[in-house]
Amino acid sequence: MTASAATIENTATLENSVIFDGDAVRILDRRTFPAEVDWLIAHTPNDVAAAIRDMVTQSSGPLFAACAGMALAASQSRALDLPQAQANLAAAGHALATARPTNAHPRDAVERILAASAGATSTSEIVDVVIAEADAVARDYREASLRLGRAVLSQLPENPRVLTHCWMDAYLFGVIAAAREQGRTIEWVATETRPYLQGARLTAHSLRELGQKVTLITDSMAAAALSSQQGVGFGPIDAVLTAADRVSMDGCVVNKVGTLGIAAAAKACNVPYYALVEAPDPHAPTGADIVIEVRDPTEVLEVLGQRTASPLVTDAWYPAFDLTPAHLVTKIATSHGVFDPTRVADHFATDPDAYAAPGPRR
Repeated sequence: MTASAATIENTATLENSVIFDGDAVRILDRRTFPAEVDWLIAHTPNDVAAAIRDMVTQSSGPLFAACAGMALAASQSRALDLPQAQANLAAAGHALATARPTNAHPRDAVERILAASAGATSTSEIVDVVIAEADAVARDYREASLRLGRAVLSQLPENPRVLTHCWMDAYLFGVIAAAREQGRTIEWVATETRPYLQGARLTAHSLRELGQKVTLITDSMAAAALSSQQGVGFGPIDAVLTAADRVSMDGCVVNKVGTLGIAAAAKACNVPYYALVEAPDPHAPTGADIVIEVRDPTEVLEVLGQRTASPLVTDAWYPAFDLTPAHLVTKIATSHGVFDPTRVADHFATDPDAYAAPGPRR
């Protein structure tokens, strides 16, 4: 697939990969993208939840999918009386919020949508409120991602070279948009990210669609790249930048498995590591309170549906995420600014408007 000149300058395919059309939810299948551009059609909220669980969409995608799933549930509740509509929305919310245990985006979206509709006195009102709030949650998340991008750029050199792991999704787009606002360029080094290859397929592809310079490396090359002062075909790395699926209130970062090893290597090589998250999770006082999802180990024995392990090998292990302790994290950037990991709870005491403009550059 070749991106058009307009696409390279303006947008990426994955920026709008979940669409609610009133009767169904269309979700771009990220498991096969970009080799194939297939859209899964979800006709019920349970279908949307299954798509989240089955990795049809990942990273920020489950948030957008949860919003669309709740809007679909509301649309399908129009003919019900109010108690039935409320029960239907509650059931949909539970299915969406629990589709994956570690990624809290769907849970947070569902909680906000249901809270907004709690005072509805008629079915028509609850339907309208849920659809409107679902749209607002998605819109606010995109706007928060831009603020988050501005915040993390305040910590980086003028035109940095950064290493990223896995797929930052909306946060990636926010960082790039913020850099364009400020007339700055970023050079990217991306890991391929076994076993789903999100880095090779999603991150690197989207960066090229957006006209960014990106060098792809295997996961096992990250430490070598960080330790090299000469660089390996691209030069020394200024910072590690990843998203976080969740951040506990004590500053532990949970992200795609492999992040811990990269953070440890960055610490050893005196390269700062910045984690990006819209907000820390008040439901997780410590890292120990975050459940790490363990997926089907057969996913380690294959790549993109093709078995790569010897047929003699039957045992494998696949924790989808790992936990990076606060002492390996330089700063955590949120939609309210940049915080020391052990002070990330200050996010909730900070005025977000104070971070509307780019901060000072290092």
